[in-house]
Amino acid sequence: MNINFYSLGAAEEVTGSKHVLEIDGKSYLIDCGAFQGSRAEADRKNRNFGIAADRIDSAILTHGHFDHCGLFPLLAKQGYKGNIYATPATRDIASLIMMDSANIQARDAEYLRKQAHKKGEKFEWTPLYEEKDAIQATSQMVGVSYNRPMLIGDGIDLEFYDAGHILGSAMAYITVKKDGREVRILASGDLGRKEKPIIRDPDRPPAPDYIILESTYGDRLHENADNAMERLAEIAKRTVAAKGKILIPAFAIERTQELVYYFHMLVDEGIIPEIPIYVDSPMATNATTIFQIHPECYSEEIKDAFIKHHKNPFGFNSLHFTTSVQESKDLNDMKGPLIIISADGMCEAGRIQHHLIHNIGDPNTTVLCVGYMAQNTLGRRIRNKEGEVKIHGQWFQRRAAVEEINAFSAHADYSEAISWLKSLDCSRLKRIFMVHGEPKAQAAFKQHLASAGFSDVDVVKYGNTYELK
Repeated sequence: MNINFYSLGAAEEVTGSKHVLEIDGKSYLIDCGAFQGSRAEADRKNRNFGIAADRIDSAILTHGHFDHCGLFPLLAKQGYKGNIYATPATRDIASLIMMDSANIQARDAEYLRKQAHKKGEKFEWTPLYEEKDAIQATSQMVGVSYNRPMLIGDGIDLEFYDAGHILGSAMAYITVKKDGREVRILASGDLGRKEKPIIRDPDRPPAPDYIILESTYGDRLHENADNAMERLAEIAKRTVAAKGKILIPAFAIERTQELVYYFHMLVDEGIIPEIPIYVDSPMATNATTIFQIHPECYSEEIKDAFIKHHKNPFGFNSLHFTTSVQESKDLNDMKGPLIIISADGMCEAGRIQHHLIHNIGDPNTTVLCVGYMAQNTLGRRIRNKEGEVKIHGQWFQRRAAVEEINAFSAHADYSEAISWLKSLDCSRLKRIFMVHGEPKAQAAFKQHLASAGFSDVDVVKYGNTYELK
């Protein structure tokens, strides 16, 4: 039995997760995510897979975020015909994400073509894929519930355990049994956190031999959730006093639903007044519907609210979902106070860019960053409080306030990740392979792991192959 592991994305970087297990010459892909960064770099990386589609025997999707599922339509377009294994909730979310991406690319192509025409420039860029490719990728997804082993190859079992990251997120536990040997590989996907609202805590799978571990926040500790709620309330009160706006770039999946839940709590408890909240993302609206049809993923508190008491934790009187482009445009003419939650979470695409164009120069606006912003993204530049930012090819002065609350992150910080590792049976553990993190975070995380007794750790490098014995 010969097992090798290598990475085609999210090696010493965040976003673009694509990892390969090669077992006796057959390749099994874990995630096929899109890289997010500057437009030119992202386009270059996303068009170059590093592996031919016909070499992949089957694929696994850990969860529905764009940086983990976003290139499955391109893989299907390039001829991949095999199965894509995912939990039922992940299949539904990924379908939404991939279709939305195809639509955004089509709209971007049309917009950029018009801009080039105005300037008399040649325009040759084409979208990575179209709606039909997203539909094809969805048709290849096989729903596998948590804790239900599935044979995905000769002597190869896959079992999903809840990762506690977003709805449907999973750790992929792969058991290879051949020639009288057994090798157990645990791919964490994106590891979540305990006691988050809506979804369950991360599971504790059986003893692994190898762990492929994400490291996004390997150098950071998250804020206390209670303190974060206080800060959220303070920002809301300040906005009401200034009759301003809060712009929240948020991923349509999980973060948007959590923020609605938190604002609901603050209003319910009389801590803040009712402020009109607009979820300006058709995908977020559809995602909220997906949440309602997957109670198998809920924490006991949410399950109790939905099923026993029929209360909707995601909706209240001051909450509005926009449904049309015109409704989205109308938000920019509205007077505050109001809150706009809009995708994309890194500000690289979608309606949030248009809201920033209209409001980033207003000192009564607050841009609230509540999630990870990758290097070279518009979101990172705003989070870094740069005085001038470029949006749609134009420069804008940033006069808006910028706030960051990282307690709402769906990623475990280094302390939470180590606590989870210590909760596992590590009697068989031979090595940890660190992926999905920037070099600074990974260097710090490796030191934290060593201090906790986990010294056999490799920071996975793009192009390197690692043998699993």
